[in-house]
Amino acid sequence: MTTLRVGVVGLGEVAQVVHLPILESLPELYQVTAVCDISPTLRKLVGDRYGVEHQYDDVHRMVADAGLDCVLVLNSDEYHSECVVAALDVGLDVLVEKPMCLSPREADEIIAARDRSGRVVMVGYMRRFAPAFEEAKRLVPDLGRVQYARVHDIIGRNQLMIDQTARVVRPGDLPRSAMEERWARGGDLVREALGDVGPVLSGTYRLLCGLGSHDLSAMRELLGRPKRVAAAREWRNGGYVVAMLEYDDFVAVYETGVDEQVRFDAHLEIYGERAELRVQYDTPYIRHLPTTLVVKETVGDGYRESVLRPHLKDPYTHELEAFHAAITGGGAIKTTPEDYVEDMQLFVDIIRAIQRDR
Repeated sequence: MTTLRVGVVGLGEVAQVVHLPILESLPELYQVTAVCDISPTLRKLVGDRYGVEHQYDDVHRMVADAGLDCVLVLNSDEYHSECVVAALDVGLDVLVEKPMCLSPREADEIIAARDRSGRVVMVGYMRRFAPAFEEAKRLVPDLGRVQYARVHDIIGRNQLMIDQTARVVRPGDLPRSAMEERWARGGDLVREALGDVGPVLSGTYRLLCGLGSHDLSAMRELLGRPKRVAAAREWRNGGYVVAMLEYDDFVAVYETGVDEQVRFDAHLEIYGERAELRVQYDTPYIRHLPTTLVVKETVGDGYRESVLRPHLKDPYTHELEAFHAAITGGGAIKTTPEDYVEDMQLFVDIIRAIQRDR
């Protein structure tokens, strides 16, 4: 089996808690060859912890010099497209965390760079690689006609759970100018996508691009893309959103927000004529908390509920295995850049529905 030399861009929470430990657990698939972060503290501490000699503060130098096969782009989403294109342009395959990017222009640039390089680009939608989700997809046709669907994601801030279960280095050595440049870039990209919608709807869009991309992407894989956003509202300065999504002959409701509870409640429910499914997720920052599938059905005169846990392997591991398979020729790519564009268009439609309903 081919061992791929991988470079990791961005050494924050998700890299420290999830990606780097999983890469370390898959030595037959990956060798972490280089790391990149603008924080000297993170480069030194994280790089040394994993025995990575090649430590960079610039992604362009890393992809040119480190002798890599592929790159994981895990840094702040304002910089995703720059990093993805830089890797593709030197012939590297890329797994980029969601959101792939913030503006349609960036998406076009990524797709163009992928096409001219002929390399793999995969978007990090790990929930769609969970075995319970895959089983739900297999069972959807058995539900009969879909009557209703509900997509729910109300969670506590990630840090509340991370700080109870993991040690994460959060450096204080980032210059103020770098943070201000990041905020300005994010604002410019949102304006590219939406126009000047103001800070509240900009924040709503960023929530959809971040947390919401998981939910709506999974919904699309199970049900397809809705015909239109019939209605939408935001409140708490864009921190909570509800949207009514219209399909041909049923409606799905999407609801999301972030609070201060130490819990993670994310699920997707599909109600059919004969049965219903519920995919229940837990926080990905505590590895091996299982994603489960609840099947509720009428059997004869009785009613039955079953809980399925197909596997304890976490979805991120399944995702990285699928990325390896796609690079080495053994697997298809389902979370493509074009797939992400479907989500970004839906985010814009939700924002427009909020504006319209105001």
